[in-house]
Amino acid sequence: MLENAIVFALTANKEMANDIVGHLGMKLGNCVVRHFADGAIMINTTDSVRGKKVYIIQSTSNPVTERLMELLIFIDALKRASAKEITAVVPYYGYARQDRKASPREPITAKLVANLLQTAGINRIVTIDLHAPQIQGFFDVPVDELSAIPFFAKYLKDKLGNKEEYVVVAPDHGGTTRARRLSLLLDCPIAIVDKRRPRPNVAEVMGIVGDVKGKVAIMVDDIIDTGGTIIAGANKVMENGAKKVYAVCTHGIFSEDALSKLDKSVFEEIIISNTIALPEKAASKKIKVISLAPMIAKAIEHIEQGLSLSIVYDLFNKP
Repeated sequence: MLENAIVFALTANKEMANDIVGHLGMKLGNCVVRHFADGAIMINTTDSVRGKKVYIIQSTSNPVTERLMELLIFIDALKRASAKEITAVVPYYGYARQDRKASPREPITAKLVANLLQTAGINRIVTIDLHAPQIQGFFDVPVDELSAIPFFAKYLKDKLGNKEEYVVVAPDHGGTTRARRLSLLLDCPIAIVDKRRPRPNVAEVMGIVGDVKGKVAIMVDDIIDTGGTIIAGANKVMENGAKKVYAVCTHGIFSEDALSKLDKSVFEEIIISNTIALPEKAASKKIKVISLAPMIAKAIEHIEQGLSLSIVYDLFNKP
């Protein structure tokens, strides 16, 4: 079934990659990643990839540029080794927040990264919860964007049951579509945090649009970086009378002292996916990690069999 496929993991998602190949009944391909003293990177594989369909699992997470260069270099190596097709499985797509010109003389780096990946030689990209859906249009190769939202919905249903009244809260107006998806799976209303952002990584919460009083609030976002935005929103939700507040987030970047701040926050629990591996020293009593490996494995299986990926979406996106 997958005899002509081979899956490699670079440095960002080794644990997730092992989980994925476990679901596929395969072993990871062998590759060696070397970083030289001057910062240069060399990657090669001892496995033959000639005529094979290759899947590279690598989030472009911190250190973003280093992880991106590893991916580009390995794609080039595989292309020169006569791989038949190369699929980049990028659970977290770095630079996704630079998806437009917000002010004069700014780059659109999400588009630049798409160009680099295609120039290097990818034939397809599989990713999870892009920061902005229009990034799909930056590519001229197939883009399969999967979502962690159904996994979060299932976890919350199992954990919280039907005894409480819930409300899904979007941390800003741009997150309403994501909040609506989760609210449909949980069959509950939504509310929106009205905020403004005077500068990067700084948010000022103006108020809450919607009713959260006496309810269990579930704040949903695609990224938690420094944690300032979602913590400020949670504080405002509690001030408006919510009983408890949970957070769900696909990509836990957790820059600077984010985990320390989240530990001290009003959140009961912060539920994230494993698109970005948590360092061992970054353990937090409030963090719950949910694996998306089953969904990625199923997507790879369907790509290999030439089956519709909408079946994968149906399996993991329905309540």
